Amino acid sequence: MEPISAALTGLALVQKSVEFVKGNIQTAQDIHSIFGMVDSALNGQSQINQQRWGQKSIIGQHKSAAHAVIDAKLAQEAIDEMKDLIDYRFGFGTWQEILKLRNDRIREEREEERRIRIQKRRQRKEILQVLSILGITVGTVLACSLITFFIVSRPSQPPSRAI
Repeated sequence: MEPISAALTGLALVQKSVEFVKGNIQTAQDIHSIFGMVDSALNGQSQINQQRWGQKSIIGQHKSAAHAVIDAKLAQEAIDEMKDLIDYRFGFGTWQEILKLRNDRIREEREEERRIRIQKRRQRKEILQVLSILGITVGTVLACSLITFFIVSRPSQPPSRAI
């Protein structure tokens, strides 16, 4: 039941975003004022497509296949309508520019996440190196201390007398 609710959430997000753009396209002074809704609509479409194509289990897919196709088609229609509204209001090619900017932003976010993961991995490696050096040092000092303790605390034997 969860895939259907997620698809409905994606479709509702697309429809809500398109309705917002429809209602505000004429009063929008620049594309930045509606970019958030375009982003939401495209995210909703991604959710629908993920539910449609991302399911690994075959069980139950045949039951929801028709719903998934219809939801995807409805979302695409709504996004096409948004595209037409935006291109009509701000000039032909604006939609493609929005998609390019969005894809660039997503790529930059992924690169930043990757850079952060690499940095964290490097920091963990450095911490482990410091801890291993510290452990070796403490172990060496402890071993030397124990050896010294046994040598010093060893009872000295009196010199043997020669008769």
